[in-house]
Amino acid sequence: MRKFIFFFLAATLTTGLLVVSGGCAPGDPVNNEEVNDPEDNDFNHNNAFYEQEIELPEPGVDQKTVSKALYERRSRRSYSPEGLDQEEIGNLLWAAGGVGIDGVSGATRTAASAGGIYPLDVYLVAGPDTDDLRAGVYRYDHADHVLVPVAEGDRRDILAASALDQAYIAEAPVNLVLVGYYERTTGRYGDRGERYVHMDAGHASQNIYLMSEALDLGTVAIGAFDDTETAEILETGGAPLMILPVGRVE
Repeated sequence: MRKFIFFFLAATLTTGLLVVSGGCAPGDPVNNEEVNDPEDNDFNHNNAFYEQEIELPEPGVDQKTVSKALYERRSRRSYSPEGLDQEEIGNLLWAAGGVGIDGVSGATRTAASAGGIYPLDVYLVAGPDTDDLRAGVYRYDHADHVLVPVAEGDRRDILAASALDQAYIAEAPVNLVLVGYYERTTGRYGDRGERYVHMDAGHASQNIYLMSEALDLGTVAIGAFDDTETAEILETGGAPLMILPVGRVE
């Protein structure tokens, strides 16, 4: 049932998604919240990479209207090799699930979530051409609007390989990966919570699409990848749900 729901969600986001055996909504991972130790991975060579979080520029309010971004929204698979700057990356990550305006009960988030639980983490897989950012894997900390280093080294090629060799993953300067932790939501809602996690992924990915359009960038939602390989690349115990390469449109 979980696979069917996620495939349906991915199909509504973009056309032409490939489907792999095993799907994008894997069975409940063991010890889902645990992150793999980066010291155990062959890619890691520089301990200094992990010593400091990277503070991102404050997100800005773009002049393009929501209606215009919606009208122009489309899936784009061809990207310039030119890297993104940290302001663009910060805006994309903030759109996926950053802190919004203060509500009556506290700070809101840019994407809706069932019960305000927010079972998603957003990972950034960056290449070497990103402004003032080493190639590597980072986790977005929405509370402080910072990047937390996870794994050093350019992993775009192996991420593309894990996704049926879809070349535009390797060609895009950055990839955003939505990772779900089902137990955060099923702990409150039982099996029904699995559906809510997939709905949350839809909310976050649409925000990434719209922010990309507002910044004159392009993206595409990818649901065809090997779950286990992708989780290993990210060094996460969560369940990868969607890969979104982002870059300047050629």
